[in-house]
Amino acid sequence: MATRINSFKDIVGRYDVVLCDVWGVLHNGVEAFREAGLALSDARQRGATVVLITNSPRPHPGVIVQIRGLGVPDAAYDRIVTSGDVTRALIQAGPKKIFFIGAERDLPLIEGLGVEMVSAADADIIVCAGFFDDETETPEDYRATLAPLARRGVPFICANPDLVVERGHKLIPCAGAIAEVYTALGGEARIAGKPHRPIYRAAIGEARAARGPFEASRVLAIGDGMPTDVRGAQEFGIDLLYIGAGIHAADYMTGEKTDEARLNAFLKKEGVAPKWWMPRLI
Repeated sequence: MATRINSFKDIVGRYDVVLCDVWGVLHNGVEAFREAGLALSDARQRGATVVLITNSPRPHPGVIVQIRGLGVPDAAYDRIVTSGDVTRALIQAGPKKIFFIGAERDLPLIEGLGVEMVSAADADIIVCAGFFDDETETPEDYRATLAPLARRGVPFICANPDLVVERGHKLIPCAGAIAEVYTALGGEARIAGKPHRPIYRAAIGEARAARGPFEASRVLAIGDGMPTDVRGAQEFGIDLLYIGAGIHAADYMTGEKTDEARLNAFLKKEGVAPKWWMPRLI
């Protein structure tokens, strides 16, 4: 059973390194959660190294600009590792004729990698950063396009394994939801972001570069996403602070109030055991 904490200060002294999710913990896609930024800034002042670890398909320079614009303070973190950063290695290693799925803002993912954007019929690989229009489309809108590619055995690189994220008070689908459709069609998905190990190895590498050696027992992950943040931390073998008021809030919250019995039943059903939990990072 996860232990409820009231403030990040209650536990931060136990850890040297914090791997913190971004979307859903530090901001909701529209504005920053001010108290979360202050909590991480305070953790750094107390000696912790904070690496933001996000499934954003953008390479980290673009995420720095994005979160700064939303109001996340630079003082809240030391380094950032994105799914886009680690996915670029998958793209570079693959065929060069790609069918790209995503918005124009996602194109930095493939810049400088020597790839050619082609039609679905001519593609040797798919690179999916997200939806063409995530405000109106659903994953099923892609089934007809993807089915012939799956039959041809074309691999699918997913640059954002999240299924949904918060945008204000709405849940918006992500590339991971399209990847689920593709695998259901029998296609192969290649993923480097959370919950997979490449992004965690990269984040640990950034933390070591920032502070030097540390023990795995002194690493804490923070996140709100069950299939990504929670399972990723659990499979990587590090402690987790679960943020309950994120994308799964409807399973155990009424308004701002958390039903702890329902929360613990939810965690048990999912087969996970975060060490700590709180509604929002403060």
